[in-house]
Parts: sequence; C-alpha cells; structure tokens
Amino acid sequence: MNISDDAAKKSGVLKKIGQFFCDVFLNVRWLLLLYDLILFAVIGTGWILIYRKSLSLDGPISEQVYSLAISYLIIFVVRLLLAVYRQIWRYGGVQSYIRLCAADGISYCAAYLILHLFRFVPVRRVPFVWLISIFSLYLLFSLFMRMLYRYMFKKFNLTSRSGRFFYFVLRVVTFDRIKKELESTNRVNDKQKIRVAIVGAGNTGVSLSGELVNNTESPYVPVLFIDISSEKIGRFIGGLPVISESEATHFTLSEYNIQEIVFALPHLSDEEFERQYLKYSGFGLKVKSYDYPQMNESGRRGRIIREINVEDLLFRQQNILADDITAEYYKGKTVLISGGGGSIGSELCRRLARMNAAHLIILDIYENGAYDIQQELRMEYGDAIEISVEIVSVCCREDLESIFDKYRPEIVLHAAAHKHVPLMEHNCLEAVKNNVFGTKNIVEVAEKYGAGRFIMVSTDKAVNPTNVMGATKRICEQIVLTHGRRGGATKFSATRFGNVLGSNGSVIPLFRRQIAKGGPVTITDRRIVRYFMTIPEASQLVLCSGAIANNGELFVLDMGRPVKILDLAENMIRLSGLIPDRDIKIVETGLRPGEKLYEELLIKNESLRKTDNE
Repeated sequence: MNISDDAAKKSGVLKKIGQFFCDVFLNVRWLLLLYDLILFAVIGTGWILIYRKSLSLDGPISEQVYSLAISYLIIFVVRLLLAVYRQIWRYGGVQSYIRLCAADGISYCAAYLILHLFRFVPVRRVPFVWLISIFSLYLLFSLFMRMLYRYMFKKFNLTSRSGRFFYFVLRVVTFDRIKKELESTNRVNDKQKIRVAIVGAGNTGVSLSGELVNNTESPYVPVLFIDISSEKIGRFIGGLPVISESEATHFTLSEYNIQEIVFALPHLSDEEFERQYLKYSGFGLKVKSYDYPQMNESGRRGRIIREINVEDLLFRQQNILADDITAEYYKGKTVLISGGGGSIGSELCRRLARMNAAHLIILDIYENGAYDIQQELRMEYGDAIEISVEIVSVCCREDLESIFDKYRPEIVLHAAAHKHVPLMEHNCLEAVKNNVFGTKNIVEVAEKYGAGRFIMVSTDKAVNPTNVMGATKRICEQIVLTHGRRGGATKFSATRFGNVLGSNGSVIPLFRRQIAKGGPVTITDRRIVRYFMTIPEASQLVLCSGAIANNGELFVLDMGRPVKILDLAENMIRLSGLIPDRDIKIVETGLRPGEKLYEELLIKNESLRKTDNE
C-alpha cells in the first residue's frame, strides 16, 4: 500500500467518524436531555444530603458533587452512543425501554470501575451503596417520566377534563413545540369516532386495541373486551374492562354506548362464528372481523378490520382447491373460455392469468363483460400474457370453427349458458338453442380441431330437473360425457355446483338493491334451501377438475350444508346494521314456475367417488 492509499483510508475513517457524531448530535432530543439532567441533579443532590446526614459522609461536599458530575457524564455518553436520546418516546415500545435499561446498566458498570474500583479520578472512594442507589433511582424516574409522557400522549383529547389536562401538560413540557402535531391528530375529536367492543382478549385482540389507541388516524376507539376466560373477566387490559360473554347483553352494550362489534378470534369455529354473529347482529350492531384479507401479490399479509361479507354468511371455511399441480397444468397453455365475460368466466380468466397461461381467448356474445375483463388483465399483466377477445355466439358453428382454426386452443372451458330459471321458462326455445345446441356445437368443434381437454360448467339444477333451464343443462352434461366415453383425442368432463354467491343473476345483488331502497326484501318461499359456493370456489373447481379429469367424468364440490334463503336474507339485513322484520320487512312472494324448494347434487343412479383433493 502506498502513502496516498494509506492517507485516503485514514481520511475515509475520519469522515465516517465525523458523520457518526454529526448524526448523533443533530438527532438528539435536547429538551429531553435537559429534563434528564435536571432529574439527575435533583436525585443526586437529595441523595448527597441524605447520606451526609444519616451516615456522616466525610470529605468535602465538592468531591461528592464532582463524583455526581462524572457519573452523569458517563450516563450521558452511554445513552448518546446507544441512541437513547434519538428515540421518539411517545411511540416507544418495550425495545425502547430495554435500550434505556441497558444503557444505564453499562453506565453503572463504567462508573463503578472509574469511581470505586480503580479510582481513575482524584476523589475519595465512592460508597458502593451510594452509587447503585443513585443509578437505580435515576433509572426508575427516567422510565417513569417517559412512560408518563407516552401515557398522556395516548390519552389526551379535548372531550374530557383529564384529556384536556394532559393536552395542557404536553404543550407546557414541550414549550408548545408539539402543538401543531397534537391539533393535527383526530384524537381531539374522539367523540366522532366509532366506539367498538372487541370480542377476544387474547394476543390478537390486545394487539388490535393497542393499534387503535396508538393510531390517531383510526376511525375506531376501543371501549371494552368480551371474553370467556375466567382469568381475564373482571380485570383490565390496557385500561379497558373485560366482561364475560353472558354480561354482553343489549342493555350492557348500550350502557357503554357500543356502536360496532369487532371479532378478534383467529381460530373461531364456523359454528361459533355463526352463533356469535347472530347474537350481536341481533342487537342491531354492525359486526366486523379483524383478520387477514386475501394475500397480495407481494405475498405479504396483514390483519385489517374488515366488513363481514356475503361469503362469511355461509358460516363455513371456503374450499381452497387450486394447487401447484393445477397451476402447472395450465402454465404455458392456450385456453379458450366461452362466456369469458360472465361472473364465473371472468374469474376463470383471472386465475388462469395467475397460473401463467400463455394465451387466453375470451369468447362471449356480451361485449361489455368481455371488454372489462380484457382491460383488467391488460392493466395487471401487460404483455406478459396474450389476450384475445372474440364476440361470438356458441350457436353459430361457422364462427366457432373459424376461431378454433385460428387459435387452436389446447383447453376449452365452456361457461357460456342461459341460466335464469324464470326467464328460461318463458323463453324455452332460446334456452334449448343456446344451452343444448350451443354446447353441441362447441363440443364437436373442439373435438374436430384437436383441443386436448374440454371442461363444461354445469349446475345442480340439472339433477332431477323441474324446469327448462335445468333440463337443458342435464342434456348438456349427457352430450359432454357421451363424447368423453368415446375415447377420442379430446378429454371431456363436466363440473356441477350450486348457486354462486354474487354471480350475475343471483339473489345477492337483488337483496342488496332491496335493502338499499329500504325494503321489502322478497323471497319466494321461507322454506327454500340452496347449496351455495363462492365465485373463487366455483372457478377453482372448474380448473382443478380439468387438470385431474381422465375422460367422461362429472365433478361436484363438497359444499357443506345447504343454506336457507330466509336466513341469508336476514343476515344480509343485519350486515347493514338493521334488524329483519323491524327495519326491513321480508315478504314471501310464492314459488316461481319451475322452481324447487330443495336442490340436489346427485341423480339417484349416480355415485360419488372422492378425489385426492379434499
């Protein structure tokens, strides 16, 4: 190494040291340091006077003062190096207080070595008890001062006497420097915040409470916990009382002026969730959940307070069907989706895009739906996936042949169909034309142009059908399964499932509109029950069955127990914070033509065989 390199290296080291001390001193909370100095001076002076009087401490008082000054200098340097004075204490957590304790512990050891053991400074030997007492008291009062400041910052507001007092003290001790920050927070308007009771006083509930208290922008203010643990009931957590579930009556919650209930129970069973939801929503309170939303693209998840949605009203866990095998099957493939602009078809497109399909052909007669999903996918994936939109009816065989000849799709997902039972009763010829002959066309064209797999979307209304729509879908199943049993190059399968929550034409959008208008909510019969599944479940079922199908097979999803339409209507009214039959009337209109009270998943001569996918 030459001289110039050595000089440059030393210059770099000196520059880093200078930068370090510059950062330290620029970011120090000098006002807090002043308060610490005053606190140490008061404690030290008092302790000197006590020791001199009670223990007849000999030597001039200047030596004790000198020892005190050296002790504080040591504390100051160590706290400075460990960034104690760079903490923002109003947001301080356990780690901040541990840092302070560690700094003062190191300071004591250093002071003991300098003043007591080795006596590096020209003072008499400082008594061990005197030294440790000073440091312990100083640490205790330092912690108390910071905790008190943090407590006042969390509790100040302008809506109560204690809150106004804390607001005044904070402004005084900071010489009004914090005024703008205090007045910019929403805590001065706590009366405008939503008062919530948190169900669950475990780690999740306590975490939620702390987050709401510390977040001044939060629209919620926690008031109490509701729990079943006898160890917690009757006690306080973070200043909030814990009451038992039996005490959480309508009268008690009204006394606390509770406006909303938040579930903070991550492992709540479906049955327990249903019971508690019905209890609290029955009081006319909005019920929300503190849990994980769907994982975002980065793979990170965080708990949020979210509305109870329609899917939650099934009171069962959603089935997660898609797996790595399914994703690998569709990766790099050209897939055609008939009815690709519909509720099921568009969700199929989204999931295929996530599975890295090479080319999506969205085929639909309704241009608006197809255009919407095309633009959505282009905004999200850009040129990473090829997307083609074809506005064609499955009834037009000539157009279908042209499209299949042009794109040569490897997989066909057939979701195009007329599905409204009452409308198809009145337009039975159109139901047969579109559903039956449309399916026959696309099945034969797919086979003719060498598609590797054909998957049809069917319905539970095809089982023992009592209406035109169900009968046409049963014929469609037979067409698809018959072609599959021939053993040709194309593998055929069908998937059968019940009503899809939130899909076009389902009762959910109708109920929403009726509730928004103030009612009444109309149901055809109070005895009607239906199997329900979510749009993600339906799309996953189609994709998974296509990946594992051999040939000529029919797949159904285990959808749990059927749901009464009356219960669904009542729960949707409760979701709006209203009470059924008091705020919103429920009116029975009578069964429509072709409508059944109960839907089935299997025809009598069909038997179930469970797949590897649960």
